[in-house]
Amino acid sequence: MEFKTLKSIFKQLFSFLVLTTFSVTATAGIMLSEGHVRAMPASVPNTAAYLTLMNHSDNTATLVSVTTPVAKEAQLHTLIEENGIVKMRQVEGFDIESHGSLTLQPSGDHIMLLSLVKPLTVGDKVPLTLTFADGQQLNIELMVDKKASTDQQESHHHHHH
Repeated sequence: MEFKTLKSIFKQLFSFLVLTTFSVTATAGIMLSEGHVRAMPASVPNTAAYLTLMNHSDNTATLVSVTTPVAKEAQLHTLIEENGIVKMRQVEGFDIESHGSLTLQPSGDHIMLLSLVKPLTVGDKVPLTLTFADGQQLNIELMVDKKASTDQQESHHHHHH
């Protein structure tokens, strides 16, 4: 093999390895700790995803959107209280402080999955793509589960937007 060709191959391989290492390092900063998608009756077109993300990087990360093939739309939501009434509101994003964590849970911030393509059943796996403000994406998979069912959580997910 000619030296120039060999040099070219090594140069391309080196560039590929550097880029791959960089992108793995960039996405390795945010990790899924735990999570699930709430199981709902087949007649309910919406559900919610709850999870905990850990940020092992030295920078604050901001979760700005979520997509999934199981729903027509996924939105970031928070709960606010106005005049003694708890209401759900869509938000632009959730910050995850450097070396901190973000917990999305039934009584607070969460991801709404709206207009499900088909009913989800306990044990189904739901793929989600989390997108951050810097363009970084994290692909995760959450199991459909029937965790915690207080009256407040039941009514929270049955209301319409």
